[in-house]
Amino acid sequence: MSRHGPDRQRLFVGGSWVEPDGGYYPVIDPATEGTVGWAPEASRDQVHAACAAAREALGPWSRTTPQERAAVLGRAADIIRDRLVPYAELARAETGATTGTARGMQVGVGAARFRRYARVEPAEWAIAPQINEAGPMGKASVMGALAVRQPVGVVTCVTSYNNPWANPAGKVAPALAMGNTVVVKPAPQDPLSVYRMAQALEAAGAPAGVVNVVSGRAVEVGEAAVASPDVDMVSFTGSTAVGQRIAEVCGRHMKRQLMELGGKGAAVVFDDADLGSAVAGIGTTFSFYSGQICTAPTRVLAQRGVYDRLVEHLAAYAGRLPVGDPREASTVVGPVISAEHRDRVESYVETGRKEGAVVVAGGERPPHERGFYVAPTLLADCTNDMRVAREEIFGPVVCVIPFEEEDEGIALANDTDYGLIDYVWSGDVARAFRVARRLRAGGVGINTVGRNMEAPFGGFKRSGVGRDVGSYALHAYSEVQAIVWPG
Repeated sequence: MSRHGPDRQRLFVGGSWVEPDGGYYPVIDPATEGTVGWAPEASRDQVHAACAAAREALGPWSRTTPQERAAVLGRAADIIRDRLVPYAELARAETGATTGTARGMQVGVGAARFRRYARVEPAEWAIAPQINEAGPMGKASVMGALAVRQPVGVVTCVTSYNNPWANPAGKVAPALAMGNTVVVKPAPQDPLSVYRMAQALEAAGAPAGVVNVVSGRAVEVGEAAVASPDVDMVSFTGSTAVGQRIAEVCGRHMKRQLMELGGKGAAVVFDDADLGSAVAGIGTTFSFYSGQICTAPTRVLAQRGVYDRLVEHLAAYAGRLPVGDPREASTVVGPVISAEHRDRVESYVETGRKEGAVVVAGGERPPHERGFYVAPTLLADCTNDMRVAREEIFGPVVCVIPFEEEDEGIALANDTDYGLIDYVWSGDVARAFRVARRLRAGGVGINTVGRNMEAPFGGFKRSGVGRDVGSYALHAYSEVQAIVWPG
């Protein structure tokens, strides 16, 4: 726990724990509606101070060796793993995730990401030298050319509420590995876990100013962290609407961007699909973070021959999932993040009804006295022009749309503003790969919703800009510099 008490968390600016100018606000447990702790509300001046501290620390940190930086990340990974249980308990309380998810997919993945970027191989840093055998006037000459990676500079990391460990770690670890310094602006709903990450990095030996964390509910906190003249790059995970506003600021000031935005993942299920695999994969929309994840297969496109059976099996699957207290081992579906978000998800279900969708599972609020629960909900007989099929709901809601032939299924899948992750289920692997290549999405899962953490991650269209994860994150947080000399 923090040296300044379990309840009131201070800001982390320039290596110091700082009293917030804006006081504190309560962080609410979505399952109990009780207060988890008190988060600090930064002022605009304090955000600018954090950015200035990161700028001051950039020179010395960027000149350290990759091995020195890797050692800090490795020690941080060890500290996080040693404190997995209390860290996971805090994450569970802040987010409403089940205990298993908090331990495995939140804190566990966060630690793994620090460990992964503590093991950067030389081949991931180097860019092969290029030899130019002709001079600019066509004369025979040899010029040596070397392409090297340099840090971008100060990176503002604006992180999402659905995973306050894996998401920030996926930004902070590769950014630090490349020699950048960071200012983290966590989601206002669950910032306390991100401060624990900063404590781990401080204990691991990260120099003052290399990592800074500033939080707040006011819009001006995020705006200041993005617009500061000390910031060279913004890495953002969140809604497309907010991402567009951030991109406008970055564009005006020529800041580098990495944007991981919304999704409306299509799951194209063909007649010859393994029905059990498809149901289990699509069913993760109900259970994984209670559907609060941009990669979820929320828009199911089912070929006519399998449509009725798929709807029947998905409805049964949704109806079997225990909804309740995420601390209980039997719970599969916990609450959504807030009362406001619960109301938003429920309003989409009602909109679907009015548009003509049939609610075949869920649709009513679970009978819990406290907590922001939404029942796993399945909407059948949908069309691709319905709002429930076009807009990101970010909750445990799946809509099912029928199609006849392969080309129609592909056209429906691509008829969306989004393009993050799509899925194909088919017993014909050749067809599955053929269809995948025609989908306008940054990633496609074939007969699985699993992810390879070394594969590039990012979206087409309004789902984002850039790629991260694995070596691609090292590219994202670096600039390429050419050095040329006479041969």
